[in-house]
Amino acid sequence: MKFIVKKEILLESLTNTSKAISTRNLIPILTGIKFDLKKDGLYLYASDTDVSIRTYIPTEKLTSFDEEGSVVIGGKYIVEIIRKLPDVDITIEVIDGYKMIVSTSNTEFVLNGIDPNEFPNLDLDETKEPILINVGLFKEIINQTVFAISQNETRPLLTGVSFNFNDNKLEVIATDSYRLAQKVVDIDHNIDNEVNLVIPGKNLIELIKMLDDENENVELHLFNNKVLFKYKSLVFLTRLLSGTYPTSSNVIPSEFDIEFECSFMDLYSMIDRASLLTSDREKNTINLSLAKKELIISSNSPEIGKVEEKMSIDYDKEINISFSSKFMLEAIKSFNKDKIMLCMNNDISPIIIRNKEDNTLTQLVLPIKTN
Repeated sequence: MKFIVKKEILLESLTNTSKAISTRNLIPILTGIKFDLKKDGLYLYASDTDVSIRTYIPTEKLTSFDEEGSVVIGGKYIVEIIRKLPDVDITIEVIDGYKMIVSTSNTEFVLNGIDPNEFPNLDLDETKEPILINVGLFKEIINQTVFAISQNETRPLLTGVSFNFNDNKLEVIATDSYRLAQKVVDIDHNIDNEVNLVIPGKNLIELIKMLDDENENVELHLFNNKVLFKYKSLVFLTRLLSGTYPTSSNVIPSEFDIEFECSFMDLYSMIDRASLLTSDREKNTINLSLAKKELIISSNSPEIGKVEEKMSIDYDKEINISFSSKFMLEAIKSFNKDKIMLCMNNDISPIIIRNKEDNTLTQLVLPIKTN
């Protein structure tokens, strides 16, 4: 195998592919990146059995192409070597079986490779009719929901994000059982039979980092135990989490006794400041109260101190409710709107956050009992 390629072209593909390198697996082959040079271009593969990634550099993007071949090279070494080389053409050559020579006019590295036949056979087949979603919309969907997944591995299903396809609707839900984020959008694809997938949240976070052109589409190829995302020359395969994901229909109230609109920035700033006097041990708890057309945000920590913030609102009902400032800040921030609606019934029922202009997004935060 021998080819010459510009540093920035190779580094981009290597960086994306390296996201699937195993960091915990003791199998040496899974810590490597497979280089597979064919007539149509260079294919790079990596897999940790949870995620598999393939990137592709077509022949016309290679400076020169001399000899087909394949090899597996230690992932972290090849990525760092290419990153630290100067911005020039880089020559890659494999000799004596599986030794890779990486060179420029002034530098030469020799790396010991592994037999590519030992690399697992990755099933990257695609479906005939993928679902197409605009990259900008897809990133928005993930950013507005994935923060609500559970970080507790003892409940693995809640570390994922639920994708429910039905007719031409996509409902995306993330929850850790203390809060819930729901996004419902129209898609240009009619699903005859309802399909529900639960995708590991951490994998979606890594995927959207690679989607840079928001005018392009990302393809979703759905299978029983996996989903394959295709974007330009990138193929990203992730396993699914098994189990029945909680639905939002029996959690989000349909009617509310209290509904009021307020400034996004004012409320966010008030909660942010009040959270300065909270601690993780106290679940970052702050209090919201309504009385006499006044919204009061306060926190009181015996060890730290207390704070009270007030804002006038055009609403005259009363309530006193406590919640996690961390959860509420993340929920509010997901809207990126000038105004938000807070909807409540009493101090033990969920707080719902919405926006009048955007009915696609709903955030839910459970209150915290303080006595």
